[in-house]
Amino acid sequence: MSSGRPRRFLSFSMLVAAVLFGVVLAGGLDLTPSGAASPAAPSPARAEAPAAVPGGPPTSYLPSFADLAARVVPAVVSVDAQTIQRRDQADPRRGVPPQHPFEFFFGPQGPQAPQDRDRGDAQEFRSDSGGSGFIISADGFVVTNNHVIEGATKVRVRVEERYFDAEVKGADPATDLALLKIDAGRPLGFLPLGDSDSLRVGDYVMAIGNPLLLDHTVTVGVVSAKGRSIGLTQDVSFENFIQTDAAINRGNSGGPLVNLRGEVVGIATAMNWGAENIGFAVPVSTLKSVLPQLQEKGRVSRGYLGINIQNLDYDRAQAFGLPGTEGALVTEVNGDSPAAKAGLAHGDVVLGVDGRTVKTTRDLIDYVAGQQPGRTVELDVLRDGQRVRKKVTLGERESASGETPGAEAPGERGIDWLGLDYQNLTPALRQSFGLPADATGVVIREVAPSSPLFDEGLAAGDLITEVNGRPVGDTGSFEEVVSAAASGSYLRFYVRRFDPRGGRGDGVGFFAITRVP
Repeated sequence: MSSGRPRRFLSFSMLVAAVLFGVVLAGGLDLTPSGAASPAAPSPARAEAPAAVPGGPPTSYLPSFADLAARVVPAVVSVDAQTIQRRDQADPRRGVPPQHPFEFFFGPQGPQAPQDRDRGDAQEFRSDSGGSGFIISADGFVVTNNHVIEGATKVRVRVEERYFDAEVKGADPATDLALLKIDAGRPLGFLPLGDSDSLRVGDYVMAIGNPLLLDHTVTVGVVSAKGRSIGLTQDVSFENFIQTDAAINRGNSGGPLVNLRGEVVGIATAMNWGAENIGFAVPVSTLKSVLPQLQEKGRVSRGYLGINIQNLDYDRAQAFGLPGTEGALVTEVNGDSPAAKAGLAHGDVVLGVDGRTVKTTRDLIDYVAGQQPGRTVELDVLRDGQRVRKKVTLGERESASGETPGAEAPGERGIDWLGLDYQNLTPALRQSFGLPADATGVVIREVAPSSPLFDEGLAAGDLITEVNGRPVGDTGSFEEVVSAAASGSYLRFYVRRFDPRGGRGDGVGFFAITRVP
């Protein structure tokens, strides 16, 4: 009995070892399920999922921004700006400040050159430029950069492949922001304004715009830095840019920078042409601060102290007997300024304003600029180691350009708005433009760049034979039909174009359509 028991134990051990070896071998050959908790067959979604990157995170952790882009893109628009000047006034450097955003950030060659659209001996010069924007309300308010529309004679906004004439409701060169208004005849989708102050370096952001005329381009990156002051705008004291590596290129200007909730946290403004993916956006907090004034009066009035200030570093804080680097050091007080009248002096350190702590110069600048001129503020000032209080009645900060939006020019009368130089047919004109003897209509001698028919392709030598289906044999009948059209209606011109050489396309006809203002 005792000798048989070890043999049975040995046989049992060998059997267990064989079973275990078989299980391991089968598992290695993928002949058994990976675990009892696994489903009998993978779901279609799992079966179609891409393989994880070797050594990388699981596939489920790889983000997709498709849903975010689908929500945001419809509210991003294209902004077209047309500038008309007389030929003797046209100057490509006219109105460009020394550190214009395009000049500084797109290199010595400047931005993508505006299109010179003048023809022949026309007395007008037209340049076309553009950028991006985004809708902020269902009734058609659109935000873009000031430099996108600055000096423009006409501004249009494209929403879902349709162009709308835009009214410039207000502009603020100091922050490079502008507010437009369009009437689409229906409620529009819009983007909510988020909180740029809560952004952290490293947060994901998405930029949407029309770089290089490639509309609705989406780029993604992170917040690279905050509070950048880079000498870009007309008044560097208001610069507080968000830096991002989400690609921003020419044409992105005015487009939104959004967070993962689809809220606008910045307005794309410029890129550094000498670097790769270093772009800058105006924080949405700046937009929120100026938006009410842009809507109500078209310009921004800011409180003004009349001092130059700088942040404190460790050495300066020690020199002024401060325990830390909080505060704004006054380096200069402008003569006859509100601050001078209140008795501020260089060497003062502003520690607070109206009970709010001033940690950096940004705190003081933003608070004072947000107050209306004429309001009195109380400053908590450190002078020679003693804290004193100074009450200052704010003045109004002048725009760096010294300009304010003016009244719109009165509209043109009659049919001058067409911008056409037209004439009855004469033998000399027939010969000059190669028109056959039996052709009838009104001949175009010149199309001004400001004409709404300029983009429809009309040119000198074209023959208008019908307007809204009615034949026009001379200038009298042409003017009668055009003048009778109701405002807001459309005019349909049937135009014939003859090749003076009698080649292909001789006698071709086409329609040119425009809307009556």
